[in-house]
Amino acid sequence: MLPELPTPALRLGLDVDALTSNWRALDRMSGRARAGAAVKANAYGLGARRVVPALQAAGCRDFFVAHWSEVPELLTEAGAISLSVLHGPLTGADAAFARAVGVKPVINSLDQARRWVESGGGPCDLMVDTGMNRLGVAMAELGDPVLGRLEVDVLLSHLVSSEEDVALNGVQQERWTQARAVLRHARASLANSGGIALGSAYHGDLTRPGIALYGGVPRPEMGEMLQQVARPEAAILQVRQVAAGETIGYNATFTAPAAMRVGTIALGYADGYLRCWSGRGRFTAGGTVLPVLGRISMDLTVVDLTQAPEIGEGDWVRADYAIPAAAAATGLSQYELLTLLGARFGR
Repeated sequence: MLPELPTPALRLGLDVDALTSNWRALDRMSGRARAGAAVKANAYGLGARRVVPALQAAGCRDFFVAHWSEVPELLTEAGAISLSVLHGPLTGADAAFARAVGVKPVINSLDQARRWVESGGGPCDLMVDTGMNRLGVAMAELGDPVLGRLEVDVLLSHLVSSEEDVALNGVQQERWTQARAVLRHARASLANSGGIALGSAYHGDLTRPGIALYGGVPRPEMGEMLQQVARPEAAILQVRQVAAGETIGYNATFTAPAAMRVGTIALGYADGYLRCWSGRGRFTAGGTVLPVLGRISMDLTVVDLTQAPEIGEGDWVRADYAIPAAAAATGLSQYELLTLLGARFGR
C-alpha cells in the first residue's frame, strides 16, 4: 500500500461564505422564482463535492449537470437533491440509470422524448430551443403528441445573449412564454446568471445561475452584489538571485533590469494558468504584489520576490484571480478562467 500522498504544491481556495452569499443574492434578485445552481464541470472547476453541500445548506434545491458521469459523486455527497442532467438520455441505459438513481433527464429532442416514455417515463425536464440552435425541441415541434406524454417538471430554455441588451432576449422570452402555454409542466425556467438581471418576465419559477455563483459578473449592474469565490494558490519551489542582464524563462522574453530576487512556483499552463498571463499575471503575499516574470511554462511560473524578502521556499502565494478583472487582463472568458483550473490543484 502506498503511503499517504504529500500535500500538493497547488491549492484552490474556495470561499464558501462568498459562494453562499452569491447564491442568496441571486435568489433575492430572482424575485418570486427560486434560484437553482449550475454545478456542471465540477462546479465550474471549483469542486462540486464542496459546492453542492454548501449551496444545499444555504437553501438551494435544484442542481444541474451536463453529463451522466457527474451524477454519482453528487448523490453521494449531497444526499437527496433535485438533480437534472442537461444532455438527456441518448440510450436506453441512460434512461434506466436516471430512473434507478432518481435524477431527471433533460429531454432535448423528440427522439429523447420517445426513448424516455418507452423506457417507462417518469419526472423529467424539457428543453425548448427558442433561438440558441444548440439543444432543445424546436418551436415547430411543440405540438408533437409524444411531448404530451412527458411528466415535465421544469420547462427550460436558454438565453443566447443575456449579458447584452439585444432584441433576441425579448424574442426568446416571447417564445418561451408561448411554449409554456402549449406544454404541460410544473415549473418553468429561462434565466441563467445574466438573465436574472433582465427582470421578472425572464424568471418563471426557477432561475439557473452558474458563473455568477462563482464570482463571475455577467452584467455590470450585478458587480457589487457578487464576491470572489476562487483563490488559486501555489507554493514557492525555489528562490534564486538573478543578476542584472540575466534572462528568465523560455525564449528569454524577460531581462532583469537590475539584480532581482525571484521565486519559481508550482503552477503552469497545464494547470490552467495559461501563457496569456506571461508578463502580466500577478501574485500576492502578505499584501505585497509579486509580478509574473517571463513566459509561463507547463508546470512552473517565475515571480518577482524582490519586494518580499520574507517569502521563501515552501511559502504560499496567491494568484490575483478576481474573475472579471482576470478576464479583461487575459482575453479569456470568465467561464474559461474557472473551468481551466486543473486537477493538480488540491481542492
